[in-house]
Amino acid sequence: MTAHETIPIADQRSAEILISARAAFAEKGFDGASMQDIARKAGMSVGNFYRYFASKSAIVEALIEADLARMEQDFATIIGHADPIAALRETILRRMSDESCTEDGQIWAEITAAASRKPEIAAITARMEQRIVHYMCTVFARATGVEVETALKRWVAHAQMIIVLVKSSTVSCTYQDPSPEMSALLVRTIDRTLSEISDSVLKV
Repeated sequence: MTAHETIPIADQRSAEILISARAAFAEKGFDGASMQDIARKAGMSVGNFYRYFASKSAIVEALIEADLARMEQDFATIIGHADPIAALRETILRRMSDESCTEDGQIWAEITAAASRKPEIAAITARMEQRIVHYMCTVFARATGVEVETALKRWVAHAQMIIVLVKSSTVSCTYQDPSPEMSALLVRTIDRTLSEISDSVLKV
């Protein structure tokens, strides 16, 4: 998501703060950006800032909810598509090559690193990944004609693998220009992972 897109949360001031938080995290890192830095970027006093977000963990949670709201819209479109697997593949590849890849990658690299040190951040990011896994398994269920619970039992690992690949691609494009060979290998791996699910339709 770029800073110019509308963040789907109710309070516009909170949305503006989240844009400032993204900029502060990208500039100084998660640990390096203080609440004062974020408040300053938002043009607010620290005291007023704390009325909106009490901690950086609360900011991360709001950033995640904003991204999940956008993803939910994407998944709703994918699920309604005549070929959900193809639509999912197209959406994944678009996200990996989108111009916002570098911006998002830098922020999520910082948040992922913070999650390894801070249990509260780890819990927030784990909940995010669980929801994305559920969204993807819902797509798999729609594509194969099985119940969502069945898809969750069969293809959780596939969904988790795709998340790892997308996250790796997004983070890597932040710090280096991936080689064409690396990019092609990522795409092939995603294609194989999705093909295993598509091919299982004949076995269901």
